[in-house]
Amino acid sequence: MAEPKATTKPRTVCCVGDIHGYITKLQNLWSNLEKTVGPSEFQTALIIFLGDYCDRGPDTKKVLDFLISLPSKYPNQSHVFLCGNHDLAFAAFLGLLPSPPDGSDFSETWKEYAMNEKREGWYKGEGYENMHLQARRWAGRMTGFNHAKNTEYKGSIYDARPTFESYGVPHGSAGKNFNLDFFWSSDSMNVNLDMGWLFGLFDSSS
Repeated sequence: MAEPKATTKPRTVCCVGDIHGYITKLQNLWSNLEKTVGPSEFQTALIIFLGDYCDRGPDTKKVLDFLISLPSKYPNQSHVFLCGNHDLAFAAFLGLLPSPPDGSDFSETWKEYAMNEKREGWYKGEGYENMHLQARRWAGRMTGFNHAKNTEYKGSIYDARPTFESYGVPHGSAGKNFNLDFFWSSDSMNVNLDMGWLFGLFDSSS
């Protein structure tokens, strides 16, 4: 009689999206996930973050610090960090995007949407000359009422002012004025990565 095949219990997968600078909500969600899934399964779960970590809420810096700490706090979990449009724009403003593969300047991305520059108040401060379109929109100055969200714009079309303020700088400050310490390392995983890991696609189990 053949031996019954051993069955492998499916791994728990949790997906988290649109944190948008709300650290208290993220912490509460994290605690609720652990209670719902169970401590044992949660410790080995695959956690997929779907992007949009910054803007709107008051604590983008604390949110990013929380996410960066996860691989060391939960070494048996796997974490995937996807880049949302808000994250891409923030990264572009900080100069973290790779150069276009065709060798063109980022300023080429302005052309298609140039008719919106005045209405959206695109950033024209230090270093704007070769910024990606979304960087200029992210750090720009948009005033008025956002009818889609039923609220006033928070600094720009991306609602980026709270992100600036979470780093202690006024909205529209040049990227070099951010006091950033995003270096993260994990000897157990033999990786050394800078802030770019958070704004791309990164699987901490690799």
